[in-house]
Parts: sequence; C-alpha cells; structure tokens
Amino acid sequence: MAHPQHAMPLVTSEGEIRPVVRAPAIERWSWALYDFANTIFSMNVATMYFSAWIVVDLGSTETAYSYANGVASLLVVIAIPVLGAVSDARRRRKPWVMGFTLAACVATAAIGILGQSLLPLMGTNVVDAVPRPADWSASLSQLLWVWVAFVIANFAYQAAMPFYNAMMPELVPEEEQGRLSGFGTAVGYVGSIVGVLLVIPFFTGGLPGIGPLGDGVLRAMHATAPFTEHGGRVATFVPTAILFLLFSLPLFFFCRDHNPRREKTRIAWRDAFREVGHTVRDARKHPGALRFIITSFVYQDAIGTIISFMTLYAVRAVGFERGSESTLFLVLTIPAIFGSFLAGILVDRIGAKRTLMLTLGIWVVLLGAMIAAPTQKAFWIVGLMIGFNFGGVATAERPVLLGLVPDVEAGRYFSLMLLSSRAAAILGPILWGLTVNGLEGSLGTATAYRLAVVVVACMFAIALLLLRGVPNHRPARARA
Repeated sequence: MAHPQHAMPLVTSEGEIRPVVRAPAIERWSWALYDFANTIFSMNVATMYFSAWIVVDLGSTETAYSYANGVASLLVVIAIPVLGAVSDARRRRKPWVMGFTLAACVATAAIGILGQSLLPLMGTNVVDAVPRPADWSASLSQLLWVWVAFVIANFAYQAAMPFYNAMMPELVPEEEQGRLSGFGTAVGYVGSIVGVLLVIPFFTGGLPGIGPLGDGVLRAMHATAPFTEHGGRVATFVPTAILFLLFSLPLFFFCRDHNPRREKTRIAWRDAFREVGHTVRDARKHPGALRFIITSFVYQDAIGTIISFMTLYAVRAVGFERGSESTLFLVLTIPAIFGSFLAGILVDRIGAKRTLMLTLGIWVVLLGAMIAAPTQKAFWIVGLMIGFNFGGVATAERPVLLGLVPDVEAGRYFSLMLLSSRAAAILGPILWGLTVNGLEGSLGTATAYRLAVVVVACMFAIALLLLRGVPNHRPARARA
C-alpha cells in the first residue's frame, strides 16, 4: 500500500528533526492507534490476568511471577543496546515495531494455548474446573512453558517501544509534540477500556452491568477466538493477542520512516554494547540527559511494579472478590483518558518537566492515600484519582527527553532510557515479592501488601528529587 506523502522534514546541523508540516492525519492517527493496541496487551496480560491466573488460580507465589518479569527485563537490557544501534544507524523504526509486535502477539496466544494444554483447568469462572486441593500449587517446572511464553511476549512488547517513540519527532512540529504524545497516551487508555470490554466475556461469560451473554453469542465468540471455550482467566490470552495485532495494522500500513538512510550503513554489532558506554558518555554533552535517564530508572521501576501487582493488591489486601478486578480496572482506566489529554495540554502550556514533576508528586500523595484507604469505597475514590494521574508520566517523558537530546539520536537515547528502566524493573517486582512473602506470615496479608506500596511510594519520591536537577530545555509554549 502506498504511503501518504508530504514535505520531507528538515534536519538541522545539531541533528534536530523539524517537520515542515504535520504528517497526514491518517498517519498521526495510525501512530497513536498503536498506543491503543499495545495498551490492550499491557492491561490484559501485564496488569490484570496473568499474575492473578498464576497466583490466585494456580496457587503459585508473587516471587515466581516476579522472576518472569525480571527475566523479560533482563532480556531487554541485553538486547536494547543492539536494537538502539540499529535504529540510529539505519533510522528505520517501523520494521522493528512490526517485528516485535508480531512476536508479542504470537507469544501471548501461546500463553493461552499452553495454559490449557499443559496445566489443569482451574480457577475463577472456568467451566467444569478441576478443584484445586488446599495443599496444591503449580510448581515452576509445571509453569515452565507458560512462563517462557510470557517472558517472550513481555520482552517483545517492551522492545518495540523505543522504536515506536522515536517515530514521533517526524510526525509533528516540536511545539505540537506534547499534544500528540498526550493524544497517543489517551488513545492508549481508550484501548485499555475497549480491550477489557472485548475480552472480559471470555473470562466471565458476560459483561459488567449487563450480565451473562446468550449461548449463541458465546458460541460465536469461541469460534472467532480458539482455546477460549473453557472460560476463566486462561481464556483471555488468545483474544488479547488477536486484538493487539488487529489494532496495530494501521501503523503497519499507513506509517513510514520519513528520514531513513538511503545508503546501506554497516552496523558494528560487536560495538553495540560499547555504544551504550558511548551513549552514556555522549549524554554528558547534553546537560540533564543522563540525570533524566537515571530519574526514569527510578520512576519507571515504581510504575512497573505497581502495575504488575495492582490486581493482587485489590483482591488480597483490599478484599475485592476474585474475578471482580476486571470491572475495577475498567472503571479506573476511564479517568486516565482525560488525565492523559490534560497532561498533553499542560506539557505545551507549562512545559514537559513541570508536568512530569507534578505527576510524580501526585503519585506519592495518592499511594499514601491508597495505603491508608480503610474500605473498598475509599479505594475506589483513590483509584479514580490514580487513574486520572496515571497517563501523565508517559505523556510528559517523551517531550522531556526530546528536549534534552538531538532528534536524530532519539532512538539510542530512548533505548538507553528503556534499558535503564528495564534494569530497574528486574529489582522492583522482586522487592515487592520478597516484601510480601517475607512479611505476610508475621504481619498478615493486608499489612504486608501495604508495606510493599510504601516501597513503591519511596521510589516516586526519590525520582521527584532527582528530576528537580534536570534542566528545562523545552519550557512552556510562548504565548502570543
């Protein structure tokens, strides 16, 4: 399919990409729609269903799930230096987004297929479920192949992101990047809601507020998405993979790389890891870049940890019924749409750094309120506020980094930022698991989980202090 054409962007002597005009609307929408697609994966797999399936349905531990997250992050740490070198040497981002997206979709579907083929069918809402004995839990050896599929899916999902983010400077002028970033994040949260609504019938056989669906509707759904007829959390992975792929197709067809190298450029594969050191060294030429990457190391660790365990926190610490987490996160995601859009406006009005500082400060306050929330009703109120604040980081951090480094080097700096955050993400979930498992026996489940949230709140506070020292190279948009 032919791509829409428009004026080539200017590249300054400092390496900044300056689009003469906006890319065509269909290309900007297609780019933003990828946020819609990948957030379906993030919500359904990384946040809601996989951890609860492993821990609640199959009786495994938070530590086992934490190790899966840690291995995926370690793979990103190893691979990202090579991928960043490729991205900036060839300046071709789209093929890598496509390749990693396809890998993530295949591996996500494999979780559901292997989970029903190799493990007993048990858990909430499973049709004809096998009763789980009180003293039984799935061992790591039993979970191995499902665990491997999750690691591959999570790795591929994360590895696509620096290439995707590095496409943004070619789509709109600098003064509109905050709005485009915020729009993409807001569209992503719409994707979360749509993904939950389209997948939850495979889990429960019904829809929140509507109730059970008819047998004919369910038969049609199961015919569309195989390996879903038994229901339960294990039935959510194949439809999630299908939706992830479906909503990624507009980027595949309508987006393009606007400033690729025409000549073939030799890639020094052996020097890729050395390039990480060079990138760190070169970051010193761009004041604030290295400090900001360290800052992202901390707050992305905090975000990744709280996302990964929010479902378990709601069920085990706050007392939500098993299976009700889908409705909970569906409702909590709605304010994130409006919050992300507002954050994009704030980036263009008060500057990306101030917006990010405000967002991190609100995170600290709201996590403190979540710890103190005594009832489910109070948790709902705090959760809605967290949802409104949630998209601010993703909206503001892209313009912050783009304001600190040349645009044509954005690929390697986005890769370095992802590298740092993934290195941290090896530690955060493991700290959570060790905190809960170590304290639950003596202090009780609710207290152990709340103390784990204290650890996450401290991470946000440290990130806020570090961010204060980052220069504000893209301040508020000048007003006429």
